[in-house]
Amino acid sequence: MTGVAVGDAVPELVRRFELADMVAYAGATWDWHRMHYDPAFLEPRKLPAPVVDGQVFGALLAEQVQDWLGPSARLTKMRFRFKNLVFADETVRCTGVVTGVDGGLLTIEQKVEVVQDDGGGRVAVAPAGCEVRL
Repeated sequence: MTGVAVGDAVPELVRRFELADMVAYAGATWDWHRMHYDPAFLEPRKLPAPVVDGQVFGALLAEQVQDWLGPSARLTKMRFRFKNLVFADETVRCTGVVTGVDGGLLTIEQKVEVVQDDGGGRVAVAPAGCEVRL
């Protein structure tokens, strides 16, 4: 992709997590912690629903960038920090903006928000970002 400039927005990635998706992800990653699927485990801990596995957010942030820049783009660095839990049946929105362009190396700042019915959201993952070699 050519013509990428500082300030360009990365197209949003929106994803809803349902329990079946979470169980499939747990199987794929071998992470069977009961907090990701078992209501009996969650109840005494006062968690309202199964918790989305944190690893999935790295995958979503990478997917967002790869979908935008295409298969020839290579993520060379990625970072993210958790701010809030995300639960089953919630929808998240990944956003990003280009903050640096140095030849074929892009720096992108990203975040993940839980989408609320009013269009707002609570931050789930931030700060986050990556470097991408084009």
